[in-house]
Amino acid sequence: MFLKKLSLVNYKNFDTNSFDFNPKINCLVGNNGVGKTNVLDAIYHLSFGKSYFNPVASQNIKHGEDFFVVDGAYEKAERDENIICSLKRGQKKIVKRNGKAYEKLSEHIGFLPLVIISPADRDLIIEGSDTRRKFIDSVISQSNKPYLQNLINYNKVLSQRNSLLKYFALNSTFDGDTLGIYNDQLHDLGIKIYAERKKFLEAFVPIFISRYNAISNEKESVNITYKSQLHEKDFRSLLEENLTKDKILQYTSVGIHKDDLTFSIATYPIKKFGSQGQQKSFLIALKLAQFDFIKQLANVTPILLLDDIFDKLDEQRVAQIMSLVNHEDFGQIFISDTHVDRTETIVKEIHQSYEIFKL
Repeated sequence: MFLKKLSLVNYKNFDTNSFDFNPKINCLVGNNGVGKTNVLDAIYHLSFGKSYFNPVASQNIKHGEDFFVVDGAYEKAERDENIICSLKRGQKKIVKRNGKAYEKLSEHIGFLPLVIISPADRDLIIEGSDTRRKFIDSVISQSNKPYLQNLINYNKVLSQRNSLLKYFALNSTFDGDTLGIYNDQLHDLGIKIYAERKKFLEAFVPIFISRYNAISNEKESVNITYKSQLHEKDFRSLLEENLTKDKILQYTSVGIHKDDLTFSIATYPIKKFGSQGQQKSFLIALKLAQFDFIKQLANVTPILLLDDIFDKLDEQRVAQIMSLVNHEDFGQIFISDTHVDRTETIVKEIHQSYEIFKL
């Protein structure tokens, strides 16, 4: 699978632009602010129907314009596929495959598997648990439709239960039967999600450790640990035990929406004890493991986006990463960088065809 052509209209800083891409390596080079990352984000948009960098959809429309269109021509399983993502201010975003609009965006997720490695990934280390949960969910959802649907349903029921708790507080009332219905639904959906996350991490962590060892020449030991309240207790019991607390807080304080991942280096939290280079290596290994995992399950080689990854890495680690990429396991790769000479030197050492786009 690869992206043959990308056309942009009023997307971020672009008026109208189109790119004809190489099936293997594509390098976007130029100064900061010229739109290298925006091109990568447009490609991400075609896979996920949303921006990786800006969750406010309307802010991806070029300033002063009313709409944007991102149009991608792909080849997948020897068939031509056309994906168009468009948004008009004040209207709902539309994603079309070969001219037909999806009724639900969730139907499209996983059709064009993609992994992005970006400086923004540092949020996985420094931000709260919500960011790390989204990471787990996005990896599993690309190859597991029932998981994605269970997650959507769980969040819907969670929102309804929270609204009910607020209603109880505002009206000084309580209805245990109605709350019990939501508890049952949360429990049934939650244990399925928990089981899938547990299974995923059992398979994923060894792949991640292997990738990190390859990047760091086995200099440091790293690990990922899954934290969940469901490790210790049944979900229904947790909901019942925390009812008084939930009534005071007016939201659901326990459940799989509180799950987290602990990232460690030499048994210490990488957030506090990892250098910038180690943290960056950790995140790259995390995303390469995501690539391996999705490829294994989907039987399709994901597109790989490398956004400014050479910054803050020593030459040895850059060389290790590029030797990993110089492998037939990888399909189409997009690289953004501010240094034309550095990029050209690196890609020349990879025995693959490439194209350099100077923005």
